[in-house]
Amino acid sequence: MSQHRRRAPAKKALKQTWVLIVAVVLVTVGAGVGLGLLASGGDGDSAGSGPRGSAPGASEGVSGTDGATPSPTRTYPLSKAPSTIPAVRSHTAARGPGWKPADKNRVVVSDDELADEGRLLAGELDLTYAGRKDDVRAGDVRLSLNDDEGANPESYTMTVRDGRVVISGPAEAGVFYGTRTLKQEVHGGGTAPEGVVRDEPAKPVRGFMLDIARKHFTADWIEDRVRELGDLKYNQLGLHFSDDQAFRIESSSHPEIVSKEHLTKAQVRAIVKLAESRHITVVPEIDSPGHLGAVIAAHPDLQLRNVNGVPTRGAIDISKPAAAEIVDDLLNEYAGLFPGDQWHLGGDEYQALVVSNPEASYPQLARAAREAFGSGATVADLATGWVNDRADTVRAHDRTPRAWNDGFFRDTKVQADKDIQVAYWTGKEIGARTPEEYLSAGRKVINYNDEFLYYVLGEPQTFVYPTGERIYEQWTPRVLRGTTAVPAKYDGQILGASFAVWCDIANAQTQAQVAAGIRMPLRAMMQKTWDPGEPDLSWTQFKALADRLDRPAD
Repeated sequence: MSQHRRRAPAKKALKQTWVLIVAVVLVTVGAGVGLGLLASGGDGDSAGSGPRGSAPGASEGVSGTDGATPSPTRTYPLSKAPSTIPAVRSHTAARGPGWKPADKNRVVVSDDELADEGRLLAGELDLTYAGRKDDVRAGDVRLSLNDDEGANPESYTMTVRDGRVVISGPAEAGVFYGTRTLKQEVHGGGTAPEGVVRDEPAKPVRGFMLDIARKHFTADWIEDRVRELGDLKYNQLGLHFSDDQAFRIESSSHPEIVSKEHLTKAQVRAIVKLAESRHITVVPEIDSPGHLGAVIAAHPDLQLRNVNGVPTRGAIDISKPAAAEIVDDLLNEYAGLFPGDQWHLGGDEYQALVVSNPEASYPQLARAAREAFGSGATVADLATGWVNDRADTVRAHDRTPRAWNDGFFRDTKVQADKDIQVAYWTGKEIGARTPEEYLSAGRKVINYNDEFLYYVLGEPQTFVYPTGERIYEQWTPRVLRGTTAVPAKYDGQILGASFAVWCDIANAQTQAQVAAGIRMPLRAMMQKTWDPGEPDLSWTQFKALADRLDRPAD
């Protein structure tokens, strides 16, 4: 009896324990299924205790017959790389629910310098911008700068883990590009996949150039393009605002040259400010010594005339000191309007150099060349000296100059300054030089290939509207002229590319038609300048992705 009495309480306790265990299991399984509180994740491939490859939200049941241990863990398949334009360079997959915006989610920053990026993203995703915070909350998107010295300033890392997102980079530009990736991932109700994105561009120059001289584009239209370019990770917007047809930006130094339809300086400042918020540098171009018809119309005394007194279209007489003075006045004035570190000097199609004997046709230019550079100097030397002098003017404002490739000449006494970058667009000019001639001389080159990247309104001469498909399938930044790539050894000297809209026949398309026509070429060019590898998607798949991402969110 005494032994029996001693064992009875133990038996009762054991029964109570089993009841408790069953209750805990039932509650835990219910929580796992209903709330997903036990989602497995982390950095590795581990799928937790659930079966490999089970569907998101699947939960193990409890067997009452085989005695198996209950597994209330929710499991996820390995995540897939984001679908974005441009495609991310690297994605490390992980298991987890990913992230999508929800009410009361915050955007926070670890560094005050990222406040603008944080506010922009919060507004776009309808989240709360909470500023600089050190605490951690579920659903947070955190932006931060890291101390990765020597890293590409446009690189970033984006980690999606445990229901939160962290985007970090060595500079603000990279963090901004990370926010563009996140914005695309969640577009239309999508989910940013669990895992780690490591991303950076292959080329430092990813540009779009717009001819606003031959055709007036409204400030609103240009600002819409800036937003589009920013979301695609472009970093330069070129404005060609002076040509034979018009001069399109307000001027205080020479108001007499400004066309009736033009952008005010206030409008330009707004464009520049918007561009800066998207880490886009606005690159101004006042083309000279050719393409100055609008300036010459107000100053006919500066028009170049040949030996017979016949005026030369669009060409300023560079033998006259007043010609340099007016152009430098404009360069100095607009340096205060465009604060970026780049400047396009033009330099192309100076009509004095398209005749068979420039020295005989323009004796005043030949005489000025000899006076400036000695016996044997030519009109090409004088034109080269002109571009060098204009480079000095913008260099005084800490700008890096560039010029069109047909503004560089072979076999001249005067050489173009070494730091003038070559904007290579054609090989059709008189005395055309191959891209290899510039590259072998050590020059840095930007690809404006007129075979692929020139959208010329009205398709004059031999131009045809470029297509995104052709760029996507046939072009790379090394294809500088025609359809043939330069040797891979020169890849490092090719800074990148710029897609250009030229308005030779201004009324051939409306602004809306231009926007529609350049949509896919811009996306294709960005893919090929961001990632040097062969695209994973076919053109059909790429086009479908672009259509989905461009569809307005519900």
